[in-house]
Amino acid sequence: MQTATIKFTKNDLAKYPFLKEAADYVKTLELKIEDLASPEFSQILERAKERVEEAILYTIVSRKLQNEEVEILSFPTATMLAAATENSFIKRRYALAEAKQTYNDLKFEPRAKILAIAENFQWKILTVNAEEAAAPYEFKLHFTNYLKNTTSLRERKWKLVNRPLTHGNVYLTKNETARLLSEEVRRHIEKRLEIKELPKLPQKITETAETLKSLTIEKIGKAEIEGIPKTVNKEAFPPCITALYEAASKGRHISHIARFTLTTFLVNIGMPTENIVDLFRASSDFNERLTRYQVEHIAGERGSRTRYKPPKCQTLQTHGVCTNPDTQCKEKTHHPLVYYRKRIRDLK
Repeated sequence: MQTATIKFTKNDLAKYPFLKEAADYVKTLELKIEDLASPEFSQILERAKERVEEAILYTIVSRKLQNEEVEILSFPTATMLAAATENSFIKRRYALAEAKQTYNDLKFEPRAKILAIAENFQWKILTVNAEEAAAPYEFKLHFTNYLKNTTSLRERKWKLVNRPLTHGNVYLTKNETARLLSEEVRRHIEKRLEIKELPKLPQKITETAETLKSLTIEKIGKAEIEGIPKTVNKEAFPPCITALYEAASKGRHISHIARFTLTTFLVNIGMPTENIVDLFRASSDFNERLTRYQVEHIAGERGSRTRYKPPKCQTLQTHGVCTNPDTQCKEKTHHPLVYYRKRIRDLK
């Protein structure tokens, strides 16, 4: 592996606060959690809150490099705030937002700096020599590091079979290297957010975390937080739901388990009760009062106030409800709602 000779500046640490050198710098300041609640450090807490807010609202975290120290210290503080919300959506969103900004910055960095940042994550990476005549590729990365960081990338170009590969190394452009490093950063931050037991936090920190949770519900909405957008997209339905939806709309008879599956699915993706009731109107035995009661009961608007979830794919297979499974069904999809979320992301 080539060794990068670059030395990170304070500006670099402010731009890439996930680096080990940034963590070491923070340790030298001996800052305690309690200090963050004091007026002296209010600027750090405010910037940390802003980082998480930007992540929630825009899925990106801007860089404010005028005050490098505040920017460096606001990163671990923002990570603590995101963890303190104990909200998986906020934590995922924050990690993704930091990663996206990292990608935007890395694209314009010289090769030596990209190499140095990659070494921070123990990547087995080399720069491509001019003699190799491998344009437009600038880096070659060991396939183990490559596979580790392409698991969530769905485009065909990321599949290993579609990549130039020599002696165990995958050839990459600068942009592609930046993209894979941003995936490494996302996973690195997500791991930092996996705190099983939070330490006792000052009241100001917990109040800020609660404010961030309220902002998320207000601006994003409960369905979106759960990974499902507000607008129902029939194109993203799994094959079994598409078949059931079509059968119901045409008044064809469907079994009890099939009707329950369809209704619970539509309820959980945010379709209004009225629309679900209307869907069953074509049925010869339609009873509006009974249908409305059943839908409202499944939606948690009546009775125990429990919102029911659709059965898992394995259960649907057992009852013969699983029909025409496609490639996505077979690729580790275990639940209709998981399929819908994945498909929505792919369509975006």
